[in-house]
Amino acid sequence: MEDRVILHCDMNGFFASVELLERPDLKNVPMAVCGNPENRHGIILAKNEPAKKLGVVTAETIWQARQKCPDLVCVPPHMRKYKHYSRLINEIYGQYTDMVEPFSIDESWLDVTGSRRLFGTGEEIGNEIRSRVRNELGLTLSVGVSFNKIFAKMGSEYKKPDATTVISRENYRDILWPLPAGEFFFVGKATAAKLKANGIKTIGDIAQSDITLLTALLGKMGGDLFRYANGLDDSPVAHDYERRKIKSVGNGITFRRNLETEDDIRVAVIGLADRISARLRKLEMKAGGIKVDIKDPSFKTISRQIQLEYSTDLPDEIAEAALDIIHASWRKRDPIRLLTITGINLSDGEDPEQISLFGTNEKDREKSVKVARTIDDIRDKYGSSAISFGRTINNDLGVDEDPHDTKE
Repeated sequence: MEDRVILHCDMNGFFASVELLERPDLKNVPMAVCGNPENRHGIILAKNEPAKKLGVVTAETIWQARQKCPDLVCVPPHMRKYKHYSRLINEIYGQYTDMVEPFSIDESWLDVTGSRRLFGTGEEIGNEIRSRVRNELGLTLSVGVSFNKIFAKMGSEYKKPDATTVISRENYRDILWPLPAGEFFFVGKATAAKLKANGIKTIGDIAQSDITLLTALLGKMGGDLFRYANGLDDSPVAHDYERRKIKSVGNGITFRRNLETEDDIRVAVIGLADRISARLRKLEMKAGGIKVDIKDPSFKTISRQIQLEYSTDLPDEIAEAALDIIHASWRKRDPIRLLTITGINLSDGEDPEQISLFGTNEKDREKSVKVARTIDDIRDKYGSSAISFGRTINNDLGVDEDPHDTKE
């Protein structure tokens, strides 16, 4: 069977690069886009190349960044502008294939297997896309080309900025296996430390380890890492229309024990709302309503839903709506065996009326948006279990396990 040809396109310092289009005077000085430039505890969201060379990294605080780079220029973020350019970039991708799967606002996978007769090899397509984005939009990206999604992602990380890296069946052992295990997709600091303590220091060590040992150390992720390191990823790139036709995103849990108290319910709702909000942000969609399904130990089930005043992808807003439904529809003394929360009435983009509805809470909501995006960045880099809400950690309900994901 013929190998697929997968591209992973990753914009270089995307937020910072977009800001430099209007501020070319900052191109050669250390600059970063920050959550709140007036707050020393604000977070670095993106940095330009001069700042990167001085050691500034995404997700550290402004205070930490300025210890390395006292002259760092901080610029506030403009999310609508970034979404605008993200749409333009993905429109270019769509001219080469209809199999485009956004991974975040500045990253996408493309399956160009069926496009080669029109546009050339995967490497040629990657180079042409880079050239077009540079010439038409004034931005740069790095492209990984490979026979699966994981190796394509590693390829886009391998050489930056503005580069194309091909990782093939013939060269992946030479390129990837010597790299530190901590640089592998889904391997965070804690996982890398656990691997190192067991003598597994490189990606090659992961590939050549006993899968039973890796599974004992890391659970299901250990087996996944073994397969990924050996090039055994067959996950598909989604068609663009698959994302557009999604009508709802939900998560449900059958709990290890019944929910009996208000605190039980809150832990469960917070965990589910976190998962749903993360999925919505991945899809670049927002929920206009929330639906809750509740089942008791005798399998009696109710389903209730509400329409929100404005669309959202934030966990606290999803949780608040779900709790309102539960409090209005379920008697407190009745135990809950299974709970499913679903975001419904999904829409793309910004709600034009949203800002005026927030009133005095607008600043608080902006803070929640920044926190959510920072959490996304950490999970994208270190894995979905790298950071969690405090109330859901070490609970005895099973909330910290993977719930049942539903998409319609």
